[in-house]
Amino acid sequence: MTEKARRNPKQARAQATVDTVLAATFQLLEAEGESRLTTNRIAERAGVSIGTLYQYFRDRDDILAALGERQAEAMRLKVTEIVLAAPEQNGVRTIIQAIMSGIEGSPETRILLMDALFRAHGESILSQHHIAFLASIRERNDLDFVLGRESAFVLTHAVICLLRAAASEPELELDPQALEDELVLLIESYMAALAARAEAQKG
Repeated sequence: MTEKARRNPKQARAQATVDTVLAATFQLLEAEGESRLTTNRIAERAGVSIGTLYQYFRDRDDILAALGERQAEAMRLKVTEIVLAAPEQNGVRTIIQAIMSGIEGSPETRILLMDALFRAHGESILSQHHIAFLASIRERNDLDFVLGRESAFVLTHAVICLLRAAASEPELELDPQALEDELVLLIESYMAALAARAEAQKG
C-alpha cells in the first residue's frame, strides 16, 4: 500500500480512530506483552475492522513507532513547559524527571517503543532529545561558560542512552529514584567540571 493510499487522519473521526488504535496497542502490550501483539488483536481490542486499521498504519511496527513518537512528543512538550514556566527555578533534576517519565509503561513496553522509534527515525530521535535538553540548560543562570558541540553531545546523549540501557536491562532491578539521583550527579558534576575548565582556560 502506497503512502498516498493511506488516509491522513485530519478529520476528528479519523483522529479518534488513530487514538483508539494506539490506546489499544498500549493496553495489549501492558497486559500480554509483545509476543501476542498482532494487527488483528489490535483491531479487535480497538473495536475497528482490520481494513480500517490498515487505512492508517502499514503494519504493527508502524503502529509501535507512532505510539512511541506520541509519547516522545508528550515528553518534549513537558520539558518545554517546565523551561518556559520558570527556567531559573528548574535545575537538571526537573528535566531528568521529565525525561524519565516521558515513555510510559513497563520496562518491556518502554524499550519496545524506543526501539520502534529508532527503527523509524534513526538518530533523529536522539537529536530531538538533544535539542530539548540543551534548550533547558541554556536558561541556567549559573552556567558561565559556552557549551561546545562535543560537550553538549555528551550531556544529552549520556542521559538518553543510559535511560535506554536501563529500560533494556530490567534484570538489574535498578531503583528509579536512585537512578535519578545518579543521573543528576553525573550531569551536574560534568557541568561543574566544564565550568572549572572554562575558568582555568581564562587564566
